Order: sequence, then C-alpha cells, then structure tokens
Amino acid sequence: MPDEPIWLRPERAGHGPAPEHTRERIAAAGIALADADGLAAVSMRKVAAALGAGTASLYRYVATRDELVALMVDAVNGELGYPRPTTGDWRADLLAIGHDLRTLYRRHTWLVEIQPAATGIGPNGVAYLEQALAALSVLDRPAGTKLEAVAMLSGVVSLLARDEASARSASTADGRAATARYLAAVATPERYPHLAAALGSVGTAPAVHSDPFDRVIGGLLEGLLGGQS
Repeated sequence: MPDEPIWLRPERAGHGPAPEHTRERIAAAGIALADADGLAAVSMRKVAAALGAGTASLYRYVATRDELVALMVDAVNGELGYPRPTTGDWRADLLAIGHDLRTLYRRHTWLVEIQPAATGIGPNGVAYLEQALAALSVLDRPAGTKLEAVAMLSGVVSLLARDEASARSASTADGRAATARYLAAVATPERYPHLAAALGSVGTAPAVHSDPFDRVIGGLLEGLLGGQS
C-alpha cells in the first residue's frame, strides 16, 4: 500500500536475494550528509552515491525523500536511549528529557528544520512518548492533557534550539545589533514610554549570562501540569 507508513512495511520481502542495503545504513548515510552540510544537502542521489549505489536502487528501500528523512529522524531519536527508568519526580524527569532533546538538537542541528507532520513517528519516537508518559504516570491528569504537555515540551525545546542555533550566526547577530540601534533611536519616552522604560532597564541591568532553558521549560511544565506532586 503506497500510503502505508514505512514502519509498517517489511524491510525486505520474505523471498528473493538478500538486500544490498538496510534502512539503518541508508539513514546513517543521510545523517552524515545532513550533519556536514544541512538538511538541504540530503537527496536520494547523494545518499545513493554515499552508499556506492545507483539512485534507482534506493527506491527499493524508501519510496520518497520524506521517507528517507523519517528514517534519519528516527535513527537520531534512537540516540536518546529510551525507554529508561524514571525517578518518580515528574518535573525532574521531564526537564531531563528536555535536556536530552536539546543535546540531540545541538548534535544534529538540521533537526530544527524538520516538520514532524512530514515525517510521522517511528519506533524511537514511540519510545520517546513512552518515556515522557512514564514520567507523568505519577500525575492524576487526563491522558490527553499529558500528551499535549509532551507535545508542548517537544515544540518549545525545538524553538529554543532554533533560536540558539540562530544566535550563533554572524548574520543574525548583525541583524540584532541593527534592530537594537533602531529601537534605541525611535523608542523615546514621549512616544513609547513603556518600551523605553523596559529597554532602559535592560540596558542598565548587570550582565547576566545565565541559561534560561531550565526556567523556560520549568515554567511551561508547571503551567501545564503543576499543582500536584
């Protein structure tokens, strides 16, 4: 069935010659390309070339580039090593999951370009969901609320990772500096008193180089699920 997810299709038929490649090797080749040059560098042709195969032969294993990317995403999700034991402290466990995801995004920066709806969820994605829901099993909350919280956690970590990656870009830094100069010029107390006061407060505050990750993620989780131990 063409619309059946790749995870529900056997990797190879039960008869015929042994396959030349595996999904694992195909995913690894795609990941190496993406890690080196970004997601845009990943194509069926380049992955096939990395494997020493013809492009047409790759279509015996994956039907589309989207399926190739899905294999790649699930393979890197496997680096999380889930499921594993939880502590019984749902806040600490979910924050630990957030840090795991952040580490994954730092290792594979192309992940921020992925639209989850385009790749679906693979076996290691299912293991991630199980890990998060196991952490939340101590909470008396509806299953739907827990799933929403897990989705929000994933989404916010992705946004923070994207912003973190962007902040390392020289062009982005130049753009932010230009924006700061513009705001300093137009945000006068007479015209924009609240903005001017906020910018003045930020400008005179001591420099604090703390990592906002725990505060942001902790506040999100507390807002969605807090009120119970």
